[in-house]
Amino acid sequence: MIIEKEKIKGRELLKREQAITFVKRKFSEYLTQNLNLIPISSPLVVLDGTGINDDLNGIERPVSFPVKALDERKAVVVHSLAKWKRMRLKDLEIEEGEGILTYMHALRPDEDYSPIHSIFVDQWDWEKRIRHEQRNLTFLKKTVKSIYEALKETEKEVEKEYPHLKKILPEDITFISSEELLQLYPGKTPKQREHAIAEKYGAVFIYGIGGKLSNGKAHDGRAADYDDWSTPNTAGYTGLNGDILVWNPVLNCSFELSSMGIRVNKEALLKQLTLTNSLERRELDFHKMLLEDLLPDSIGGGIGQSRVCMFMLNKAHIGEVQVSVWDQSVRDSLSQQNIHLL
Repeated sequence: MIIEKEKIKGRELLKREQAITFVKRKFSEYLTQNLNLIPISSPLVVLDGTGINDDLNGIERPVSFPVKALDERKAVVVHSLAKWKRMRLKDLEIEEGEGILTYMHALRPDEDYSPIHSIFVDQWDWEKRIRHEQRNLTFLKKTVKSIYEALKETEKEVEKEYPHLKKILPEDITFISSEELLQLYPGKTPKQREHAIAEKYGAVFIYGIGGKLSNGKAHDGRAADYDDWSTPNTAGYTGLNGDILVWNPVLNCSFELSSMGIRVNKEALLKQLTLTNSLERRELDFHKMLLEDLLPDSIGGGIGQSRVCMFMLNKAHIGEVQVSVWDQSVRDSLSQQNIHLL
């Protein structure tokens, strides 16, 4: 009996793996088409001290190790590829209106475990070269809509292939600034505001994340050297970046699928380094290139592969759609709820 149960469980996991592959393939196709992206390869590690790795909120420790062949120089496992991609646009001589797409794998050992967080990160990381005059809120919204269309088309494909998985995304995505969101729900925390607005509309893009709001606090932390969260926009607020959130009925909460934005230019970089008291970063390789106008204007972001799979396949835990490391007590507890991790 035990052997038979394990066999059934194994086949169910295999079917899930096939569904995960289906979702990833379909979304990759639509995203590449909608944003005019060219798939490329990407690194797992970069050299330390170059300014290329993503610092996230500035406190997370990267996995690091000395490289024997480079005289013990330290390398770090990427947190994300936000800055590397922009340099790659230059290296590959990507033209305006074209972009690159890579399948990024990262390790974030300081990540707190939760149903939606793992130390392993898998993203569709993309970056697109734009004209200087496209550094505005209108172009940001247009790009968000293109990504949202890719999500909706993928959801349609999933429903065709797996009829029990019904479409739930609304026809349109709603846009709101982080300051407007604060004014709408002044008594709530940022996360509570996200839950409220996502539940109301089903899919939202909150823009202007990283700078201080009227209450003296940022909606959420953002590094100073990739997304532009300080430039005034045409809506009367600041910021040319944001997050795509959907309402997740399985978890009964808002669910972030993507963080993205128009990248800093020289002026925005200096302003944001000043605001975050990190002007010393001007001496790093990436920052020098940007300050010397050696990098193209761009827009880019990351879209969580496991997050999209969780949402499309109605899964309650990220470990159901990715292989990572989990405490045995977590596995046992979830197993009692008939939730089996990969």
